[in-house]
Amino acid sequence: MSKKTTPTYVPALVTVATVGVAAGAAYVARTRKKEVTELVVNRVLERPAGRSSYSDLGQSLERAGTLLTGRAARAADTHANRDLLSHIIGIERWGQQRLSAALGAAPDQTDTYHPYRPPQDTTLKELQALITSTRAGTVDLTRRLGHNPPEDSLTIAHNSLGPMTPKAWLRYLTQHADLESRKLRGE
Repeated sequence: MSKKTTPTYVPALVTVATVGVAAGAAYVARTRKKEVTELVVNRVLERPAGRSSYSDLGQSLERAGTLLTGRAARAADTHANRDLLSHIIGIERWGQQRLSAALGAAPDQTDTYHPYRPPQDTTLKELQALITSTRAGTVDLTRRLGHNPPEDSLTIAHNSLGPMTPKAWLRYLTQHADLESRKLRGE
């Protein structure tokens, strides 16, 4: 009986192929960033949100808000947790400001989220209360959009993701807070 051996060039070939695929993906991401971003926004935000009503999106925000509030309540009082909660609040407030365009306001479409963050010396207890009231504001905004829905073709600029419909913005705010709040650490 002869022992079958794998030629030594197979692992090297697999390594080269893997590195080649990774390099190719990095190249595509760098050179076609806009197209990749549009594809992701369409698949992850626009398409699923477009199938939802404002009522559905509001209920989703409320359910996710319950989880968000619970995570915030269990968070240890650390600089990292306070910074993360401040970030979540800032993004949500910034999103609310942008979404006000769908209700007829004329918000700045070029500002960053930084001015919407609570001050650095905000306590954990204050941030926990702010996360709850900020999400309640987003739910209220969603209800107002449901009562006076904008045109389906309306888009509102996002600094990194490009133009998005109000429904995609609401899905973005839900997902952003959910993903970021998973980083909160308890005691």
